[in-house]
Amino acid sequence: MLKVTGRSATDCEGWSRRSFVQAGVLGLGGLTLPQFLAARTQAASRASAVINPKSAGTSVILMWMSGGPGHHETWDPKPEAVSQFRGPFGAISTNVPGVFFSETLPQSAQVMDQLAILRSVRHGSGDHTKGNHWMLTGFEGPDFNKPDNTIQRRPSLGSAVAALRGPNVPGMPAYAAAPHLRGGTDNLFHYATYLGGANNPFVVNSNPNAADYRVRDLSLASSLTYDRLRDRRSLLSTFDSMRRELDPPMQDLDGNYQTAFDLLTGSQVRDAFDINAEPAAIRDKYGRHEFGQSALLARRLVERGVTFVTVNTQPWDHHGTANRYATAEGAKLLLPPFDRALAALVRDLIERGLYEKTLIVAMGEFGRTPRMNEAAGRDHWGHTFSVLMGGGRLPRGIVVGASDAHGAYVAERPLSPEDVAATVYHHLGIDSQHVTFPDRAGRPMHLVETGEPIRELVGVA
Repeated sequence: MLKVTGRSATDCEGWSRRSFVQAGVLGLGGLTLPQFLAARTQAASRASAVINPKSAGTSVILMWMSGGPGHHETWDPKPEAVSQFRGPFGAISTNVPGVFFSETLPQSAQVMDQLAILRSVRHGSGDHTKGNHWMLTGFEGPDFNKPDNTIQRRPSLGSAVAALRGPNVPGMPAYAAAPHLRGGTDNLFHYATYLGGANNPFVVNSNPNAADYRVRDLSLASSLTYDRLRDRRSLLSTFDSMRRELDPPMQDLDGNYQTAFDLLTGSQVRDAFDINAEPAAIRDKYGRHEFGQSALLARRLVERGVTFVTVNTQPWDHHGTANRYATAEGAKLLLPPFDRALAALVRDLIERGLYEKTLIVAMGEFGRTPRMNEAAGRDHWGHTFSVLMGGGRLPRGIVVGASDAHGAYVAERPLSPEDVAATVYHHLGIDSQHVTFPDRAGRPMHLVETGEPIRELVGVA
């Protein structure tokens, strides 16, 4: 039986991270949830001209690998290199002739014909803070050693999608995250910034594999019954009817109040997060671990109308120093559950007829150095790294770009974080090159400035 409870938290800018709030906000003068819904509606209306109607119902699952996974140990092995560059693992064939993965990913190798691998993404920085911001938003972030190193400059991909697209099913969150957005390294930039708190993610903040799995912010306050909630709503409605006579725009709040009430008294959202409703055989396929069950929860959410889901998998900062895992140790710990979860997610989406509508993206903020260090690890490296994509209407079984023989620099087809972002937006029908939002100073900020959807994936000339 799913248990729902929780408490609120705020991010570094003071915005609430709740996507749904407890029933107390519906008290007299409490407009938080209706304002949340109104802001989302207004944003979607404002952006309607840049949304391709053919992309209705599309969604994204981002498997965020905070800390930076090594491209040698995942999707760009260098089996012919000497051991200093090759690292501790060999390469294996995938089910696409001529394409090899690290031996750490045997199950992913068997679904390569359903994937696209970008082997030439680069931004040039080994700074976790910069890299996190770059890959999560498309834009360079602050330096780690600067006073503003926790300030998000641009909205995250998920928040922009929430503002522009909203949920695929009314009453569901547009943007959600599981199991949490903690951990990793400088994992700070998943939020909405100047798009407003209404477009922050709904964060589960609980391990879906745990016996005490609970979803926050979907329950009533302990002292409030549904009957009392209805009484409060009736009283509030009486006061609001008098206010609307004096202020006609207040009439627009009716629909938002109704949606807020439905969220708290209906079962639609709670059912979506109830991973215990999944058959045991399906749960076993994903793996009975945090990675696997979080990926399964992501599938449940997109299936039921959430547009963008981040699965936070961490920590991937495997340089063997500063209390971090060495490369082999970290890979053996984290890659088997990741491998199983990814392959199960791909197969499950295909079997359910959801793969063409759902884009999977797996990436971190950068790659790892081509040469192993003295601590048997790899250090930070932003000059070339890999990103995995799958699903949508993307061509499958292809590799775009290449790194050099050591995996040090781009050898062909350089790609930027903005290109990756533009491709995600393209899948969702968002013409990102023509979207602007005002920042807090009122200046128009482009969603994408120089990036373009990757032509090999979307057919853009």
